[in-house]
Amino acid sequence: MKGRVWGSRGSIASPGPDRKRYGGNTSCIELRPPGCDVVILDAGTGIRELGVRLVREGAERMFLLLTHLHVDHLEGLGMFEPIWREQTELHIWGPASPVASLEQRIAKYFSPPLFPVHLSEVPATIEYHDASESEWQIDGARFYSNAIIHPGPTVGYRIESRGRSLAYLTDHEPALGADLDRDPSAWISGFAIAHGADLLVHDCQYTPQEYAHRLGFGHSSTEHVARFARATEVDRLLLSHHDPMHSDDQIDAMRDDVAARWGVDGDRCTAAAEGAEIVV
Repeated sequence: MKGRVWGSRGSIASPGPDRKRYGGNTSCIELRPPGCDVVILDAGTGIRELGVRLVREGAERMFLLLTHLHVDHLEGLGMFEPIWREQTELHIWGPASPVASLEQRIAKYFSPPLFPVHLSEVPATIEYHDASESEWQIDGARFYSNAIIHPGPTVGYRIESRGRSLAYLTDHEPALGADLDRDPSAWISGFAIAHGADLLVHDCQYTPQEYAHRLGFGHSSTEHVARFARATEVDRLLLSHHDPMHSDDQIDAMRDDVAARWGVDGDRCTAAAEGAEIVV
């Protein structure tokens, strides 16, 4: 599987001169499993540039996997050029809610005063799918989703193709209420999604000092992501959902901290940067 990072920032887009290496766009990753149309992980502001390229390529069928509906993971969808074309067929997966359907919740964003156009006016054909505790197949790729710890309905995803696997667990706080070193795997949020993955894309928003003041916010510290990677026995780790206040140099330091705590070299632990290619 190959892919590309289009947005790796969390909470709010944060461009700036000290954020050039990792970028300021919010969460969006493109993935191309062999024999499968484009798969998009989250629709943060990074999806805008991806959409421009997909239109240029002539892509007409695509799959969008939303981990949850917080605005930093949805805000780019209105500027995603393919949805404004009648020939586009877009399938959207997202977590179920007891309050409203996935379509109804997305429509809250696609309506005034938040957005000038109603979702019902979008010319593309959009189909909605429940991704809570699900398993499905598209062409040659297999997909899994499970609920994970984060405020509001949230899921993590695992994509497998030709014996390779990628796990995507952004906005995740597995250390909340669990001992990542001692508790049984069944008690650890996201374990089934991540276990043994060739590449784990995981939330790493806080330093341990910052986390002490943000317990329950739904994000991980460098200490927690290192312990989670060790517990789940993943091969490689890609740190994502960078805090909007962190500069490139701060992210470098956090990456080094995770690698040291996990006990691996830099090749196995990297930080997601806009434009970076993904190979699994």
